Amino acid sequence: MKLQPSHSMRPVMRLTAGLVTALVLAGCASLSADGQRSAVAKHLEQRLPADSRLPGSDPQTQADAKARIAQWLEQPVEADTAVRIALLNNPGLQARLAELGIRDAERVRALTLVNPSLTFGRFTSATERELERQLSFGLIDIITLPWRTRWQGWQMEQATLTVAQQVLAVAADTRRAWLRAVAAQQVLAANERMSEAASLGAELASRMGAIGNFNKLEQAREIAAQQASTAALARARLGAEIERENLARWMGLWGRQAGFKLPEKLPALPGAKNLRQGRDAEATALRERLDLRALRRDLDVMAERHGVAGVNALFGDIGLTYTHNRSTERATGEQSGKHGWEVELPIPLFDWGGAARGRARAGMERSAALLRENAITARSEARTSWLRYRTAWDLAHQQQAEVLPLARQVQEETVYRYNGMFASVWLLLAQARATTQVVAAAAEAQRDFWLADTDLQLALTGTSPGTSPGAAAPLAAATSSANTNNESH
Repeated sequence: MKLQPSHSMRPVMRLTAGLVTALVLAGCASLSADGQRSAVAKHLEQRLPADSRLPGSDPQTQADAKARIAQWLEQPVEADTAVRIALLNNPGLQARLAELGIRDAERVRALTLVNPSLTFGRFTSATERELERQLSFGLIDIITLPWRTRWQGWQMEQATLTVAQQVLAVAADTRRAWLRAVAAQQVLAANERMSEAASLGAELASRMGAIGNFNKLEQAREIAAQQASTAALARARLGAEIERENLARWMGLWGRQAGFKLPEKLPALPGAKNLRQGRDAEATALRERLDLRALRRDLDVMAERHGVAGVNALFGDIGLTYTHNRSTERATGEQSGKHGWEVELPIPLFDWGGAARGRARAGMERSAALLRENAITARSEARTSWLRYRTAWDLAHQQQAEVLPLARQVQEETVYRYNGMFASVWLLLAQARATTQVVAAAAEAQRDFWLADTDLQLALTGTSPGTSPGAAAPLAAATSSANTNNESH
């Protein structure tokens, strides 16, 4: 005999089946086609050089990226080009984006409803045989699905904001590495000229000392100057090679590709009218920084969870089971059946959800405190980054507009006096060495300004410059350069 559900149960069963079907479909979240890369790129709009792209995961996109990189390397690599290459080719950044894909898969897994449990049983006794069929599923996952969908969406946005900060950090570090590599190249060229002048002085002193026209004291001084210049040249050559390797590492280049060319000089200083203004630096940082946006999303998630944490802990996982049993009498072959619903409710005897509510409340307070702390830090970093930027420009402008022209004027006057036989060749060579030192100091001051500019952009629109390995160097470099200039003058 085939059992049929009663007429009174049919509407309930239809409603329940429709509800379960709709919720199952809603719980089947899908993975992002590009591993959330498009979401990261959206956060980075107007924050990267034009035509910058993130690396793709499919073979065709990777092949296109390699072709673009090879084309860029045919010309001297500019700062923006170095950033574009790093975004496409940096293995560490590719790992961060892959981790974002893992996080997206975890989101989908969290939003996918737990599969229902189907139980079959066959029981026999001396008088009858019974077949049991049960379909069970948890109600809490279904009830909390709308909230969990919203939470997971916020957490996914927070994850993409975190990766966007890492992208900006890689771009900033690559730009810093490019600035240091080009500046080290300029300093090396100045040291080569300085070493050449010192070598000429030492050679002339040796020849004149050999014929008795130069005393040993002056000869020793010229030889000592040559030795110092040779050591400085070796250090400058080592520094240039190290900075170049550092840049190649950030761009993910090795082998033949590491033989790329760089421009001979750093970009010119902007005029005073084109400098960034510090009046709205704090407001810009509070409005634009990605780390603050991520913390705001974290606070949203914690606040939302605080409202349901106690209920979830109190009732646990409410279970719903549909049972359909059929039994057969062995003697007569008569069949009978029963079916119905069974709800499993946990008894809140020991755990009343106090610990869960306390944990959620503490988490919300923690998120709010972190947001306030980072907002204060962002305001401070905006101010200090702008002050460093402005001071670095003043120092570099002084070198370019005052110190360097004065050194060249002294060099020209010394040449005039040498041509008129009013200055010795030793004075001419000494002034040539001093002029090349000023040229090297001017290049370092120019580098320090652009490093400070990079830090300022990151502090205003991205994240804390202190999270980047090369962020602490500009202030120390600017101070060191200023001290060097003061000592030499």
